[in-house]
Amino acid sequence: MRPEVASPHLLEADAVERTYRLGRDVEVHALRGVSFVVERGDYVAIVGSSGSGKSTLLNLLGALDRPTSGHVRYDGRDVREMDDAELAELRNTRIGFVFQSFHLLPRMTALDNVALPLVYRTGSPRERRRRAERALEAVGLSDRMDHRPTELSGGQQQRVAIARALVTEPALLLADEPTGNLDSTTGEDIMGLLETLQAEQGTALVVITHEAEIAARASRIIELRDGNVVSRAQPRGQVSASGGPRGDI
Repeated sequence: MRPEVASPHLLEADAVERTYRLGRDVEVHALRGVSFVVERGDYVAIVGSSGSGKSTLLNLLGALDRPTSGHVRYDGRDVREMDDAELAELRNTRIGFVFQSFHLLPRMTALDNVALPLVYRTGSPRERRRRAERALEAVGLSDRMDHRPTELSGGQQQRVAIARALVTEPALLLADEPTGNLDSTTGEDIMGLLETLQAEQGTALVVITHEAEIAARASRIIELRDGNVVSRAQPRGQVSASGGPRGDI
């Protein structure tokens, strides 16, 4: 990957549009001119009902897809200018993913699942194991490292998924409905864990959710409807670094 371009923003979506063509005559406009920024260490919730464009936006922010028009930039570098190898390196080194369905490999232990992203990077097997152990310890699973996913509860599986996302020390963590498959108590624990790790490690956290209670925990809320940003809000009670109230963005 080319050297990063100095930029005030970690991530920038600039007039992003994504259009899918169905057959020869039908176009679906999933995103329509979406713009916002994510700062280093930021905590943003993206909300919207089914069909609002959240999943499409997640794919673009995670460099899993390119916009039809507009720009998605990481540290000033446009993903549309990156080739497939550069995009893969970006995803492996700068972005961590946490999904609703965990996506753990059932025949591998928790430790091996967490170490998997490191296989594509330099480092000895011993170093990969050390980093995976440290990540599992950070999410409170030091006593479950040798357990397979079927031997873990849903909350424990999501903790493994979080450790896997953080093991590469990414600048950005994308969490897609991270509590969707969990009961309310476990979901509360998982959100608390994500927020603690975000604060301690300085990783920017973007949570995709349809739950108002989850979104209200973030520092900023971006609401999508029919592919458009319809509001940018500051949850009540949030204050700026100077101590005063923080308004809408």
